[in-house]
Amino acid sequence: MQIETADVSLIGHRDENQDRVAVAAADQAVLLVVIDGMGGHADGARAAETALSTMLEAFWQTPHPIFDPLGFLHLALGRAHEEVVKLGATLNAEARPRATCAVCLVQDSAAYWAHVGDSRIYQLRQAQVLERTRDHSHVEVLLREGLITEAEVHGHPMRNYVECCLGGDAALPEMTISPRRKLKAGDVLLLCTDGLWANLKDQDFVRFAQSQTKPLRDTLNDLGEQAVEASAPYSDNTSAAALRWKAA
Repeated sequence: MQIETADVSLIGHRDENQDRVAVAAADQAVLLVVIDGMGGHADGARAAETALSTMLEAFWQTPHPIFDPLGFLHLALGRAHEEVVKLGATLNAEARPRATCAVCLVQDSAAYWAHVGDSRIYQLRQAQVLERTRDHSHVEVLLREGLITEAEVHGHPMRNYVECCLGGDAALPEMTISPRRKLKAGDVLLLCTDGLWANLKDQDFVRFAQSQTKPLRDTLNDLGEQAVEASAPYSDNTSAAALRWKAA
């Protein structure tokens, strides 16, 4: 695979960075993971760290290329959820550690992805957002039903209300798993926490994907800094992982 990858995680204006991000690259497969520890609950950072390590362990213990990509994503997220649930076994429901997650597997010239909560995945091609995940959030429901517009999402008082996540209740959370997405040369995959996407527009992501004058790592860092500045002085942790597909 001819690829370029990058990741960034900025603390923003918070006291602690509860996000976790990783890119795991093998010869025949790459896994990108972004996790947002939910700061309103106990041990958000520990929840994110636990979920990340669980999914990376699953990736490295599975032969590559992965025979059943969609099954792998379902099982990896399920195991991550179980491990985060264990962290809060002795706590009351409101205090249990929780996290949102976006994960993407790239192999055989295609991408497979899944998410829980409002961490997002974008597939960027040429001058457009070809695909993006739909958040498991109250405002996303309102948007789908036509009760609010895209422009009203950012300022909505319930924008941060996430309807499902890793951890908390023992029951497996709702997760959205994509079908196979064929990759073309120049495609960029971007996984990010809400600290990145909340104050950026689609054209910001398109400009990021089209920029090739600097390494992907530098342009991703620039995008993260732009997001932090856009929400200053109250910016959230801001994290992302990206992959540019060049050729098989």
